Amino acid sequence: MGLPRLFKLPEYNRFDYHPRYFDPQKEALEKRKSIIDKEIELEKQGKSEFLKSVFKRDGFFYRRAKTEKQSNIRLVIIMGILFLVAYFLLYY
Repeated sequence: MGLPRLFKLPEYNRFDYHPRYFDPQKEALEKRKSIIDKEIELEKQGKSEFLKSVFKRDGFFYRRAKTEKQSNIRLVIIMGILFLVAYFLLYY
């Protein structure tokens, strides 16, 4: 038997939670299978430019190379500015 309370305490809630399973290897395998199936279909049609279109569509390697080039250029510019500042500080 409990004491009477001024405020009602909240009861805990039960949630209907069903965890989902994600398998990255299975996802990668399915993606590769779909790419190969599309390639086979296009080879039957006589188009051999499929791989180029895949890389253009995904664009991961292109974007990575582009960002690396931009970061290298930025690094060279910053180093050049620092060398100029150091030169003027030491000799003037």
